Amino acid sequence: MKLAETERLIIRNWEDRDRDLFHEINSNDTVMAFFPMRRSRTESDEMLERLRDMIRDTGYGFPAVALKNTGEVIGFTGLNLINNANIKPDGTPEIGWRMVTRHWGKGYATEAARAMIALAFDERGHDQLVSFAVADNHRSTAVMERLGMRRDFEGDFDHPSVPDSHPHLKRHVLYRLHKSDWKRSG
Repeated sequence: MKLAETERLIIRNWEDRDRDLFHEINSNDTVMAFFPMRRSRTESDEMLERLRDMIRDTGYGFPAVALKNTGEVIGFTGLNLINNANIKPDGTPEIGWRMVTRHWGKGYATEAARAMIALAFDERGHDQLVSFAVADNHRSTAVMERLGMRRDFEGDFDHPSVPDSHPHLKRHVLYRLHKSDWKRSG
């Protein structure tokens, strides 16, 4: 199931052959530096199954991003329908991404996210998107800014899923992109 395509990338649902890469992303200390946990192989496989089912059933979630010329999966990006009391209005989708480190710095996260933004606004009729990250996660916030997202200072929040044992990861900054701003910049 292909959700989007760009000049260099294909965004598609997860397949069994992607399990090693998915585990690599979810267990790598550098990739997961701003997350309170690393996933074991079993946990990664279970998460991949949940994502694959969600994407198949709803078209939302975080699908695989593959290089068009080789088919190699390099990470994920997608739209997530969040249920977070800190983010208003209710039902505003989150856009997110995660790539393996060997593919950082090549513009893939931004390119894939742009395709998902177009999907959200042009095909799914959303009026706005949000993205959020740990306040010190400058790589992710730089992608948000390249996408034209703007910081919503009043929306910053302590993430309810981050345990108190990781206070340095609780505070999240919120970025927003309105459809009208996206259309003007396009």
